[in-house]
Amino acid sequence: MPETDLRGLFLKHARTLQGLLTRKVRDPQLAADLVQESFLRMAEQGERERIDNSQAYLYRTAHNLLVDHIRQQQRRRTDSQPHEALAHIEDERPALDEQLDAQQRLQLLRSAIAELPARTQQIFELNRIQGLTHAEVARRLAISDSSVQKHLAKALAHVTARLQDG
Repeated sequence: MPETDLRGLFLKHARTLQGLLTRKVRDPQLAADLVQESFLRMAEQGERERIDNSQAYLYRTAHNLLVDHIRQQQRRRTDSQPHEALAHIEDERPALDEQLDAQQRLQLLRSAIAELPARTQQIFELNRIQGLTHAEVARRLAISDSSVQKHLAKALAHVTARLQDG
């Protein structure tokens, strides 16, 4: 877009556009910034391709910039709360004794799995940890579906017994 066309558009529309934006945001400085950014984007776009309706492009760009600004402000906004209002919020983390118990159970589970034969461990891991179906495990290991089920039954019985003992 030639510089003279842009200057003419600015002289013709800048004041009206700024007044419109000022009424919407009630902040003359922000409105001026949005107008300036609208014209900059129009100039950049005009260098790449022809703009058929410059006035419509300009007003739409200003509107979109305003919407983007409002969205950014809403994301940044945080409402301050008095400390008393935050005191009743509980920590969602488990208590220390619950964490310790979970760690011990996990260690017991790992030990129980380590006691299984290698093939049974492999099948257990593929099915229970990686989430593969019986058929997918069977295909991956080139064994029958019933063999997978037998290994899993053996693994689950062993693990369950060890966890109940521990």
